[in-house]
Amino acid sequence: MERKQMCIANVQYKKPSANETKRAKGLLGYLTYREGRNEGARQAAGRDRWEDHGLGGSVTEVARNCEALKSQHVLLFSLVYNVNPDLMAMVSPAQREMFVRELTIQTTEAFFEARGIDTGVEWSYVMHHRMTDNPESPGQHDPHSHVVLPGTAFDDDLGERVPLYFTRNKNVNHIAMLHGLTERQMEDQLERYVGLDWEQCYDALQANRAQQMGVANSEPHGTLTDGDTDWTFWCGIRQTDERTSAAGYYRYFPLNETDAELQFRPLVLGLDHNEADLLAKLMSIHAHLGFDHLKQVGSGIERMTKTERREFFDELRGINLDINLPSRNRDLDLGL
Repeated sequence: MERKQMCIANVQYKKPSANETKRAKGLLGYLTYREGRNEGARQAAGRDRWEDHGLGGSVTEVARNCEALKSQHVLLFSLVYNVNPDLMAMVSPAQREMFVRELTIQTTEAFFEARGIDTGVEWSYVMHHRMTDNPESPGQHDPHSHVVLPGTAFDDDLGERVPLYFTRNKNVNHIAMLHGLTERQMEDQLERYVGLDWEQCYDALQANRAQQMGVANSEPHGTLTDGDTDWTFWCGIRQTDERTSAAGYYRYFPLNETDAELQFRPLVLGLDHNEADLLAKLMSIHAHLGFDHLKQVGSGIERMTKTERREFFDELRGINLDINLPSRNRDLDLGL
């Protein structure tokens, strides 16, 4: 896989101006009381939320220390470590928080060491457990961490605090250094948490998804209206992870005024691979009834109990879903 896709490690900063200081307090509040833009924190805030590595164990302490340790140009730096959700899905759910915490601590400390900051830098971080809002695979577990650093670091040789900076030029590129350290730490942890074959598993997932998109090389199954435009669509599946797939449809989505990209949208999530394949075949048979009908089919299955869903797919396995049969023999009354 492309190493740059393994984990996002971004750096931003806030200036010590009155307006930016206000925004910084808003950022710290967001980090403390939210999991994501649309999700509140799932655990108690304050000291139960932050892990203190010298900068503070609560939003009040972190804010106060950032103010005390600011430089002329920087009030605080914020870093985020966000693992690719497809890689995170390979890690056991019980180990995912430990995975992100280890990644955060080991990479951050290695970054200070690589920069020659022998005394280290005070920092604190908070864990978030949001769910992905990627329209192709929504609802995946997406644990990640936010690190806060002050605007200065103590220089042991000078015996005083000096501005902390992130240089990005051809001679010294601290951002590239951070990314490189993150990638190496990710490789080490994936081998230990997932296995030596983690990369082959990821590449197989991407290859399966590319193959599943090939349904768009056949005749469209129907047409749907989006705004003022009619778009052809194809019923199909998309593998979510090693264990599950989603059934839904592929269509082209506009990127700009001239370009469009083939993308998947799920109608039913959390199916095993065989169930997803069966449902996609059934939807392709019923596509002539209209796209709204397919959405109703998907909604009906989503509302089923586990027992009802199992019985439904058992029935499907006993039906010939060969798409070459005449349409009058392929219609199935779903009772939805």
